[in-house]
Amino acid sequence: MQRRDIPPELSFAAPPAAEPRELTSPPTSRRQRGAEPEVVSVAELDRRLKRILEGSTADVRVEGEISGLRVVGSGHAYFTLKDESEEAAIDCVMYRTAAPRARKLLADGARVVLTGRATVYVPRGRLQFCADDARLAGRGALLEALFRLKEKLAAEGLFAPERKRKLPVDPQIIGVVTSGDGAAIHDIVTVAFRRGGARLILARTPVQGAGAGQRIVRAIALLEEFPGIEVIIVGRGGGSADDLSAFNEEIVVRKVAAARVPIVSAVGHEIDVALTDLAADARAATPSQAAEMLVADAAARRAALEHLEARMRRAIAHRLRAARADVDRQRARLGSPAQILAEPQQRIDDAVARLRRRMERILVEDRAGLQRLERRLAARHPRAVLAGARGALRPLSVRLSAAARRHVALLREGFASDVARLEAMSPLRVLARGYAIATDPSGRAVRDHREVAPGDPITVRVHHGALLARVVATAGPDEPLVERGAPPAPAAPAPAEAAAPAPPARQSGGPRAPAAGRAPRRRAQPGAPACEQLGLGFAADERAPAFGRAGASGQVSAGQGGAEAGPEERRHVEP
Repeated sequence: MQRRDIPPELSFAAPPAAEPRELTSPPTSRRQRGAEPEVVSVAELDRRLKRILEGSTADVRVEGEISGLRVVGSGHAYFTLKDESEEAAIDCVMYRTAAPRARKLLADGARVVLTGRATVYVPRGRLQFCADDARLAGRGALLEALFRLKEKLAAEGLFAPERKRKLPVDPQIIGVVTSGDGAAIHDIVTVAFRRGGARLILARTPVQGAGAGQRIVRAIALLEEFPGIEVIIVGRGGGSADDLSAFNEEIVVRKVAAARVPIVSAVGHEIDVALTDLAADARAATPSQAAEMLVADAAARRAALEHLEARMRRAIAHRLRAARADVDRQRARLGSPAQILAEPQQRIDDAVARLRRRMERILVEDRAGLQRLERRLAARHPRAVLAGARGALRPLSVRLSAAARRHVALLREGFASDVARLEAMSPLRVLARGYAIATDPSGRAVRDHREVAPGDPITVRVHHGALLARVVATAGPDEPLVERGAPPAPAAPAPAEAAAPAPPARQSGGPRAPAAGRAPRRRAQPGAPACEQLGLGFAADERAPAFGRAGASGQVSAGQGGAEAGPEERRHVEP
């Protein structure tokens, strides 16, 4: 009988009733007729069909996808071979006498090519294909699609453990989505009513076949709208992979994951795993286990309550005994009021005596410290400090005078060394050896004969003074020096036959003896700047320059156009 406050699709599950016994009727008598065709037994018909099939399908090869594989204890393998392109299937068997290699290839979802024959199993009259050999032809399309769907949903996080909700501790209203005629609802009702008094709301729906997935989704949505529903069980009994395919459909898995209330998936037996098991908040190996997970055992709860009550009574009695014993101990410790006051008074006296001894010890320590400070103060009297400072100052004054004298001597030695180095690098020393410096009107030293032209005025700086001259002719290092418009000069005599009044000029720039009648050369003052003594705007290089012919390096020796030049050289410079 259905209640008016629930939809007609739902019904309350009642305790299982005794199954009615099957009624048998007496066999009907065979009617006698005149001429009847041949009558054969069922076994004979099955044998005839078997011979016909085996004769026409010997060693035939069939390709398909294995589903519902079952290997029994005898070693025989039973399964269904499905066509992937059409809605067709055939039961198959591979006996243990087949090659072990072939039997190892059998697996749910495997795509295989079987070699054998079609036959009829006489005891059951069932058509089946007896396979003698098998080889792999790739993974089945159904299993491939199932794997792709599983990876897709896992990537979206539908199987993540963190999104799963906790089941209610003691639910009072439990929804069940399964077939109303299957063994699953019978097991759930039996376990639930045996363990306790929870209300079960059944949403009847087909769990296999075409359209089963959509029907399951509608049943879950219908239970979600039922007032007071706390948890839903979705499942069915065991079966082949085809029978469980409805619980692998994407719409069912998504609905289970997005349900408003927690869902327990109880699909098939313990070895069967569907995608709803991964998406549900909890998985039960069987429908019976789902009922055990949700419905608390009333007997066990009653025994637990009785045990807790006994423990509570013992704990209360123990606490009372302990409290009485504690009161007795406190009363014994309390004693008389005089005794209570005497003990604190004694502690006060002891504290006063310790305080007095402590004060006396502090006073003694302070007096000793004061005496030490007085002795230190006397030692630090100004007279004593000044006397000690004078005694320490005397040797320091002697050491300071000696150090000052040594420092002054070192400074004088360094100054003399610097003066000697400056004199050695002075350009006046080069001029004192008989060299001269020729400059153009802008004051730039003439280093190349191409820097001046005949008729240009030049200034020749010698060791003592300067000369103003005019260029008559110019020549390169390997060219003869000839005045423009004058006859060529005679060849110079050999050095051994010449009788010049003055010694010849040195090509290397060495010193020459001063000419007769000239004033002696004045030595440059040590330490005077070379540029001031030369009257030029540049400083001489520290390294000695390599002097060449006149006009080539900018410096002219005294024998090549200077004040001390010979007769032949003097005519090349116009005074």
